[in-house]
Amino acid sequence: MKKFCQGFALVGMVCLASTGVFAQDKANGEKVYQAKCASGHGPDGQGRTAAGKATKARDMCSDEVTKESDAAWTDMMVKGKNKMPGYGKKVTDADVQDVIAYMRSRCK
Repeated sequence: MKKFCQGFALVGMVCLASTGVFAQDKANGEKVYQAKCASGHGPDGQGRTAAGKATKARDMCSDEVTKESDAAWTDMMVKGKNKMPGYGKKVTDADVQDVIAYMRSRCK
């Protein structure tokens, strides 16, 4: 039964991927990232903008940052951290997850 469920889940994920659902989420993630995050973290996530340098924004693709859990990224995006503002009231939960998916795909 366990193998059946795992196989069923894999088939479902393949079907979703083939319909473009995952790509759409990443596309939304890119859109939200560019609107809310790129001014500080830069278009590439490296933090090399004037605002990023002033606030000491971390490189989103550094080993230190990519090792952090999705829950940690979610918490930072929603609540903010240090000089980075929280976006919990400005974006949806789905937007936050889409940004995480987008950045994780860029940092591979």
